[in-house]
This record gives sequence, structure tokens and C-alpha cells, in this order.
Amino acid sequence: MAKSREEIQNLAFDLGKKYERENGNCSQCTLAAIFDALDIKNDDIFRAATGLSDGIGLTGNGDCGALSAAAVAISYLYGRKKEDFTNQRKMIKSCLLSKKLHDQFLEKYGTLRCKDLLFKRMGRTFDLWNPEEVAHIEETGMRNYTSEVVADVARMAVSIILDEREREAAQKKA
Repeated sequence: MAKSREEIQNLAFDLGKKYERENGNCSQCTLAAIFDALDIKNDDIFRAATGLSDGIGLTGNGDCGALSAAAVAISYLYGRKKEDFTNQRKMIKSCLLSKKLHDQFLEKYGTLRCKDLLFKRMGRTFDLWNPEEVAHIEETGMRNYTSEVVADVARMAVSIILDEREREAAQKKA
């Protein structure tokens, strides 16, 4: 039996939260939640998302890794292929859908930058290259917060992807 839209969105949310709490690496957890909810298998894309974690390379200085990975998932499904590399119009759908994700994220969280997200919510940032800080992450509640962001972003991305699938299906019928 096929899952409903709401079941797929909830699955993405639940998996995102579970994966981040159990495994860490916000970017991979987000991508895994999206792909698993949509029954997509691609270990190469999953592996490629590794370095996006914690604002790229565990620095906190870049955009949220969950957001970046969600844009990767959207681009995997709707992005320009190498055979169309010279045709800039072929990237528009992916960029429009990724912008929609960006705008929803920014509206909800007020920033895209990893460190700013953490500071806004927790009143501090974390140096994930400092073993002492890493040893106390569970005590700080950071993982609880990041798991909420991962879950939320996975659901946002799945919703955008499902919207686009429905739009494409309606277009085919017309």
C-alpha cells in the first residue's frame, strides 16, 4: 500500500531526528532521511554530503549542513545533468525549488549560518574540533536541537519534492 503524503513527510521528520540523535553528521542524516522517506538509494550522493556537516567541515562557519544536504537532494532529483551542462536553463527548476527551501528555512530560523543557529537557540557555539567540547555535547543538549533542525529540514524538502511531483503529474494529465 502506498504511503500518503503526510506519512512520507512524517517519516522524513522521524528518520531525520532518529538519524541525527544516533549517528550525527547533520548533512548525511538529512539526506538519509529524505532519501529513505522517498525510497531513493544512492550511496555516492550520501557519501558526498559528509563534508557539509556543521557548516562545512565541522567549522560552523557555513550554511547549515542540513539545509545544504536538502538542496543536494532536490538537485539530485531536479538538477541539470552533465549532458545539459551548456544549457543554463536546465538548472532553473532545481534552483527554484532550492530557493523555496532556503526561503522557508530563513523564515523559520532567521539565519542560514550554522554557528548563528546554535547561538540563537543555545546561547553558545561549539568547536567540534575541540575534544573537550565534543566530550560534553550530550550534556549541552546540542544533539537534541540539531536533531530537531535535521528533522524539520528533511520534512521541508520532502514537502517541496512531493509538491513538484504532484505538479508534474498534473501537467502530464493536462
